Parts: sequence; C-alpha cells; structure tokens
Amino acid sequence: MVNWTNFKALTEQDPLKSLERRNPKFYKRYADKPVDRYGFDLKQYAMYEPFFRFLYEDYFNVEVRGLENIPGEGRGILVGNHSGTLPIDAGMISIAIGNEHSSPRRVRYLVTDWFFQLPVLGPWMLTTGQVRGTLDIAKNLLEEDELIGIYPEGVRGVGKIWRDRYRVIDFHPGFVKLAIATQTPLIPVATVGGDEVFPMIANQRKLAQFMRMPYFPVTTAFPWLPFPWPFIPLPIHWMINIHKPIDLGYPPEKSTDRKLVQKICKEIQYTIQRDLNTLFDERKNLFTGWEEPTESKDGDI
Repeated sequence: MVNWTNFKALTEQDPLKSLERRNPKFYKRYADKPVDRYGFDLKQYAMYEPFFRFLYEDYFNVEVRGLENIPGEGRGILVGNHSGTLPIDAGMISIAIGNEHSSPRRVRYLVTDWFFQLPVLGPWMLTTGQVRGTLDIAKNLLEEDELIGIYPEGVRGVGKIWRDRYRVIDFHPGFVKLAIATQTPLIPVATVGGDEVFPMIANQRKLAQFMRMPYFPVTTAFPWLPFPWPFIPLPIHWMINIHKPIDLGYPPEKSTDRKLVQKICKEIQYTIQRDLNTLFDERKNLFTGWEEPTESKDGDI
C-alpha cells in the first residue's frame, strides 16, 4: 500500500518542520549546522527526501539486511557495487540509514567530477550531501567522523549493459589506501535491484566520447520514447545487504604497500561479488523479490 504521507511531505511549505516531525533524530543531529562547507543544505535535503523515501518504501519496496552494522557514531567507509544507469543506489542506502537506523545519519558519497559539471544535477548533489571525489575531502570528512560512501567501480559500474548486470568490475584500490591511512573501518555493501531499473541494452562508446560523457546509454526507453518516460524506473524489488565493519588492523604507513592494498581490495571485491551471486540466485521474482531470508545475525549471507 502506498504511503501517501510521502507525497504530502513534498507539498509542505516548510520542509524543515516536516523533516523535524517525521524524523526528529536526524533533524536534531544536523539542525545546529544546517549548511556545511561542502555544500550540504538541510533544507534542500528536507525538500527532496520525501521523494526518495517514496521510491525506497513504496516504489522499489527496498529490503535491507544488516542495517545494525552501520555505526551510529564515528567514521566509516561504505564500499559497494555501483548500478542503475542513473545512479540512484546511493540514494536508497542513504534513505535506509537516514530513516530506519536507530541513530539516523547522513552518508557523504564521493562523486566523480563529471556529474558536478551538469547544470542542475551538480549543484543539487552538493546540497543533498554528495561531495567531490577527492582524497583531501574524503580525509577531512573522516576526520570529522562522518560516514562516506565509495563505489570503487566508478562510472564503469553504472555503464554496464544488461548482460553484465551484477558482475562487479575490478575495484580501484584507493578506498583501501584511504581506510588504512585514516584508520577507518570498511563496511561492504551489496545491492541487487539497481541494475534493472533502467535496462541498458547498449553503450554507445563513440558517441559518449564525442559528447564527452562517461557513457551513452541505450535503454528500453531512451532515446526512443519522449520525456519523461526514459526517466521512469521499473518498479524492481531491491535488496541491500550490509556487512559488519572491517577493521583492517594495519598501521597508517602500510597504506603505501601496494601488494597489501591490492590484496585487501580483491578480498572486498570478491565478498561483494559472492553476495550479489547469492542474492541474485535466491531472488524469486524481479517485482516481488525474495522469500523470508535466512540470514546470520550480522547481516552477512
């Protein structure tokens, strides 16, 4: 059943009061500093949060395992598979942590510069909490005990065609170096559902290069159908599996050990790929999802 309060919240004249009423813990956490130096604006977040909560609760009916593995306080690096042609996977994870966690908080996802060059999307991403994917910003956020999110596949992850869905592309090891250098735990996250909301049947690479885009998707709706149909996702049922934080246990100077960093990177990649394989195999239906899960206490499969 659709939760119509999500739509009502979209029309609220004062989104901050609406957020305070719906999610007082989250509001209280950031009300003293509603705008930060990276561009996050609590009022802008409050304006758009009901729409993404509608996608999360009603449209995709997202299930989450292991949400308790996200720390309520302190730093952490979420590492996951990227998906979706249009990358809305980060939004679903953010809604889960911001609304359903016992200590709701935001996630600052590191985003490649190309997206910030877009005239409307770029400023919007900054105001809703995303940040430029630079090492300095990542370190500063972790020093401030924030949660940051990294997709080590980069834009290659969202540029996958249908037959390659849920096949993880080799991770860039930078997230491991960051974790060791800043003494931050890694939290693997596997997401099934996002690869199918905009079925991508081809990637026109030459056209993408000509238009200076990371990829040019051809989907079942784009570029064939008029606006807004290409941007309406299929109502696929999602599953997000969150692992326990992994404290790597190495001193900061080990962040320059290339063999060690690459080894840990591969282990995290394989952990997420195994999750994806299991979740994909266990799914009963694209639109109805999974039966009651048999899961371990920590959320791992």
